[in-house]
Amino acid sequence: MARPLQSRYAQLEGYFGFGAVDGGIGNAYQQVHDGDTIHVRTVGHLGLRLLGVDTPELSFTPPGAAYPVEIDKPSWRQFLADPFAERFGLPEFDAGLKAHLQSRLGAGCAENHYRHALAARDFLRAEVDADMRAQRRDKDTFVFYVRFTREAIDGYGRLLGYVNRREQGDERPPTYNERLLRAGLALPYFIWPNVNPFRKQPSLVEAVPKPDRLLETLGREQTLREARQRVSEARAQGRGLFAADDALRLAPFELRFLGSRKPPARWVVDLARESGMLVHPQRYFEIEHPEDRLFVPAEYAPLWVAAGWRMQTL
Repeated sequence: MARPLQSRYAQLEGYFGFGAVDGGIGNAYQQVHDGDTIHVRTVGHLGLRLLGVDTPELSFTPPGAAYPVEIDKPSWRQFLADPFAERFGLPEFDAGLKAHLQSRLGAGCAENHYRHALAARDFLRAEVDADMRAQRRDKDTFVFYVRFTREAIDGYGRLLGYVNRREQGDERPPTYNERLLRAGLALPYFIWPNVNPFRKQPSLVEAVPKPDRLLETLGREQTLREARQRVSEARAQGRGLFAADDALRLAPFELRFLGSRKPPARWVVDLARESGMLVHPQRYFEIEHPEDRLFVPAEYAPLWVAAGWRMQTL
């Protein structure tokens, strides 16, 4: 069955049918709400990307391939052993970024990444299965609860949100996003403006924190603050990705930009101090801990500059 949303030529297109009514499917008279609104349901399936977290990749398209390949396969093992070899045709990276990456690459990097990817996948499967059993639901009756933020769909046609089981009572367990961070099986991946689903955001212009009031602003962001704390605790206790004997060597977004042969493009804000600086995309590693990185897409950087932030140069 076709996916209802997919990217084509930098645009999204999809397939939908009339929405449900009284346990069945409505017709045009029931579901055409007014002259510019139709109630619909998806035809096919949607990808649902968990916000604020980034788990190791099970597969991705390596240089020279047309389709995704599992990360433990020979093509990835060879590439991650030395992705800067001339035969792979990587673009010029900043010398500092290249040195940072080379300290993590080499023999065993692909296998290390794949092991952690399997652990994250198996954990999420087990958490969903446990929720189904706790609610005595099956695959046909189990329902996910999703809280969206500023941007609800990404460029791949995936929904973006904080995901949980639909709870019958007043309280829900932590979201799957939170559970992964607590277990140390996902790295934080905070991308502005999708950083807090439980606070109604003003306009994008007003949402940009002032350079000299960053810590004050963050103090009001409970969701972000708690997520950062979970990661810090997981690292201190050596859980999952932070295990002393087998820590994750290459961050998921690092594998992706290496495989895509494109340097990172998002600017970065240091959440641990008020520097007033947008760190250059190729200098993200200067912010040591991943939970202290807030990524700002290039298209939003001018809003931050207008609010008084300075852009770091290489």
